[in-house]
Amino acid sequence: MKYNWQQKDWLDFKYDVSDIQDILFAFAEKTGHVSGVLKSLPDSTQTETIIDLMVAEAIKTSEIEGEYLSRSDVMSSIRHNLGLDSDKQHFIDQRAKGVADLMVDIRNSFKLLLTKEKLFDWHRMLLGGQSTRIAVGIWRTHQEPMQVISGAIGKWKVHFEAPPSDRVPEEMVGFVNWFNKTAPGEKDDIKNPILRSAIAHLYFESIHPFEDGNGRIGRAIAEKALSQGLSRPALLSLSETIEANKKAYYQALKIAQSSNEITGWIVYFSDIVLQAQTNAEENIEFVLKKTKFFDHFNTQLNERQLKVIRRMFEQGTKGFEGGISAKKYVAITGTSKASATRDLQQLSAIGALKQVGGGRSIRYEVNFSYEK
Repeated sequence: MKYNWQQKDWLDFKYDVSDIQDILFAFAEKTGHVSGVLKSLPDSTQTETIIDLMVAEAIKTSEIEGEYLSRSDVMSSIRHNLGLDSDKQHFIDQRAKGVADLMVDIRNSFKLLLTKEKLFDWHRMLLGGQSTRIAVGIWRTHQEPMQVISGAIGKWKVHFEAPPSDRVPEEMVGFVNWFNKTAPGEKDDIKNPILRSAIAHLYFESIHPFEDGNGRIGRAIAEKALSQGLSRPALLSLSETIEANKKAYYQALKIAQSSNEITGWIVYFSDIVLQAQTNAEENIEFVLKKTKFFDHFNTQLNERQLKVIRRMFEQGTKGFEGGISAKKYVAITGTSKASATRDLQQLSAIGALKQVGGGRSIRYEVNFSYEK
């Protein structure tokens, strides 16, 4: 089978967007709504919401590649980068710091032209602080084929093979030129941000220019394209939506990389972007609820209770898996089981938590209906 880059019509991407007009309209509507809601919030709440979205993107873009990072390390690094934490930071996991640095840089530099140097900078952010034999901050140069594979050793299944390393510099000159020429207001402006983002991601992933980190940088490029099209940093986490069904993502990429007729990929990617925007909308509503919750209960909670509630809120809109039990409370706070039980009962009594289950299976969830 010939891959897209091996075919005569390579870079002559063909697609039909007639079937996604409703999605494009819905996305435009949702982005306007999300931006409006965010602007109506207090500055501190706006900042917290943006950080939550950046943390989600940082964590999930790594999970897609099989890396599981500490949320607290990622959060701390992002806050430090934004100048919100003045103390010198010490990071246990350099991977968390690297991807957090990338998230902040994408947001701060979205208006700028894409350059080879910027891509190298992003690669160094991701991999430069790690002990690895991978060549960092340069295009790949190895002789062996760059393949996307799965399966056990000796039983590998090849899903895609990228252009050989000696073609990468030329291919990337073409990619960078294409990205900049299709930006808003430029000669070959692709006016719809979703369409340009989808093509940019597929185009970059098909070249696969680095030894490692291509997926994470490819999703960063997709976010940059969306942000440029919106004229503001995109308020969503593409990776969080993709990670929820990684198999569908890889299958869509595999199909798209077998032909330069990419309508199916455009449809898939448009659905992902719309869902990511919907998730962002839910996240903003969640942050607002969280802010109101603390405004209402903050003076009624002791230090242990505050620590547990904050830990529960860290899980985002999906909540604390299985609720909080006395056993989990003890593990988080280090207090006795008797104190944990009393604290939980008090939180339930004042309406901060609601009881779920009974007997030995009693657990508690955050109660957002405390004012009713």
